[in-house]
Amino acid sequence: MNSTASIHFVFALLLLATAARLTGAELRVSTDFEGGAARVESVDQAARVIRFMPGGDPQRGWPCWWYLRVDGVAKDERVTLDLAGSDRPTRNNGQDTGKPLAASWAMPGRATFSTEGKTWQHTAPGKKEGARILYEVTGTGGPLWVAWGPPFTPRDTDALLAEAEKLSPAAKSFELAQTLGGRPVRGLRVSAANAPKPPGIWVHARQHAWESGSCWVARGFTEWLVSDDADAKWLRANAEVFIVPIMDVDNAATGNGGKEAAPRDHNRDWDDKPVYPEVAAAQLQLRALARENRLDVFLDLHNPGPGDLKPFFFTGPPELLAEAGRVNRTNFLATAQARITGPLALDPKPRVTGPAYHPLWKQISGQWVNANGNPHTVSICLETSWNTPHSTTDGYRAVGRQLGQAVAGFQRGKSTPR
Repeated sequence: MNSTASIHFVFALLLLATAARLTGAELRVSTDFEGGAARVESVDQAARVIRFMPGGDPQRGWPCWWYLRVDGVAKDERVTLDLAGSDRPTRNNGQDTGKPLAASWAMPGRATFSTEGKTWQHTAPGKKEGARILYEVTGTGGPLWVAWGPPFTPRDTDALLAEAEKLSPAAKSFELAQTLGGRPVRGLRVSAANAPKPPGIWVHARQHAWESGSCWVARGFTEWLVSDDADAKWLRANAEVFIVPIMDVDNAATGNGGKEAAPRDHNRDWDDKPVYPEVAAAQLQLRALARENRLDVFLDLHNPGPGDLKPFFFTGPPELLAEAGRVNRTNFLATAQARITGPLALDPKPRVTGPAYHPLWKQISGQWVNANGNPHTVSICLETSWNTPHSTTDGYRAVGRQLGQAVAGFQRGKSTPR
């Protein structure tokens, strides 16, 4: 073959390769669905590269959440998602900073994807290139959903509650409140206790809407609680448990970050005049339990910073607790340490939420419960790592199951009377 023929042959191969890559048709990106959010910068149809930033309004929370759908990807075809941090000024400590959020909050080491929008898995580790990160996803011939982490939307709450009610007669769904946007905030009450006023346990998640992993921890807790596990049966028979999988429903539905939203976010809203109806409704129920001297455990579920590679607890300053509360919290932490063992193992050292943490630290839910609960109440926040290979739906659900076992173990072994 002469040189001219060789050039023509190579050119023909390139054309064939390009044609093969385009058999998946034009790449189309959409976010017009529950929880969807992204700002698409460009779509390179030839290179099959989608360049984008997180979506969301910074006035409605940190713009680090992103969740998009990609159509037009052929079977076995690779597409690249090229992500930059948001360039929009954001808020922190209750004020506009005039600066963008650090990009690391939007850049998990591995993105999350699904081929049917229901089951979620990690991509291969992303490749950092300067201030951007590139994730590769391989198509199956249908749509691809790709997100910061495993999405959990209000529809997922509905499905979880319906399944729990099906599995256990002790489980009954309820509506906590209607949001400012007119959406229901739904929860689950689980109890088979014969006593008229059993110990009360309150669990809620996602006061910051971008922290979707916290919902999967709540799901794991719920699935365990309505299961045939012996400790779950005991807890159902000896306590009244309330679970709210999503507190910030509006922002979870619209794809906004929630944290540091104006005028304040859900977890800075716990004072005498809450902005959010769901916070006011939760306060009402918690006060009712406290009036009956039966608010035993309050658990607030979150995800932490990108560099926090082990789950950990936030607590309030110990000097603000009564002796019964300090003893119970110490015992609860020890029980949780023995139960939350992996694949996301608990960091043995809790962190303190106090004056140095945030200007509105007294309006954080855990501290509000310390101030308004009973002397024996354990009020605590669990931060479950999102930036590890085990930060998957299975990993999160395992933490939720182990957290449930910790609650049951604590309640069984409690030596300090209420």
